[in-house]
Amino acid sequence: MSFRMTSLATTTMNQLQQKLDTIGHNLANSNTAGYKERQAEFSDILSQQIDNLTPANQAGPRLSPDGIRQGIGSKLGAINNKLDMGSIQKSERELDNVLLQENHLFQVQAEHNGVEEVQYTRDGIFYLHPTGTGDNVMLVTKEGQPILGQNGPIEFSAYQVTKIQMDDDGSVLVQRNNQPEWENVGILALTEAVLPRSLEAVGDNQFRVPDELNETDILQAVAPEGQLLENGAVEMSNVSIQDQMTEMINAQRSYQMNARTVTMGDEMQGLVNQLR
Repeated sequence: MSFRMTSLATTTMNQLQQKLDTIGHNLANSNTAGYKERQAEFSDILSQQIDNLTPANQAGPRLSPDGIRQGIGSKLGAINNKLDMGSIQKSERELDNVLLQENHLFQVQAEHNGVEEVQYTRDGIFYLHPTGTGDNVMLVTKEGQPILGQNGPIEFSAYQVTKIQMDDDGSVLVQRNNQPEWENVGILALTEAVLPRSLEAVGDNQFRVPDELNETDILQAVAPEGQLLENGAVEMSNVSIQDQMTEMINAQRSYQMNARTVTMGDEMQGLVNQLR
């Protein structure tokens, strides 16, 4: 019995450590613009039914099920992404944008394991990067990855551009030589996560569709209509420090309880070994 008890406790402690790592990651990014909280969810590992009672026709009346159900701990079932909106903070920067709907995402051209693919982000802090072709520049993330428009990466000539802004519907507008006319150089390709919990976090505030899932079941295109984003503002992290501290304390107490279980199991084995 002491071996079973120790095995159960050590298994659960290992999984609790992963939850603590997730909480630490959330706290470390509590001030990161566009960061989305990660939530650890647990599930039971296999359990065993031990039928050590007399036959049912000979047993007395009881409210609990017959026998003993012995589990072998719990495991980290999944780490889910919480795409709830964070607070909006004004920046007045022309290339900062906030998506106004919870499950809307920008599209990013990125690489995963050496393969080029489309990834997704809520982080609307963009930059302009020279393409090396004439005066052309490209709209990119802080990591230098191209932001995708409806016709691919948004690239345009920076010649005599004096102002740039994003319209409410995701249009990228530039003004040249302080003229009153605005030129539309692209429209941001926005997508909606129908099943946001299925997305896989890959770092840099970005998500991808796992290889084993069908992209069309998880994502759908967003029509460029109405007010989809706010320009000149950033979306802050949606991490609640108070909630994370509460989760951390609960996880630490569970860890301590399981550690105490291991100690008790060791003490019981020591007593058995001392019997003569």
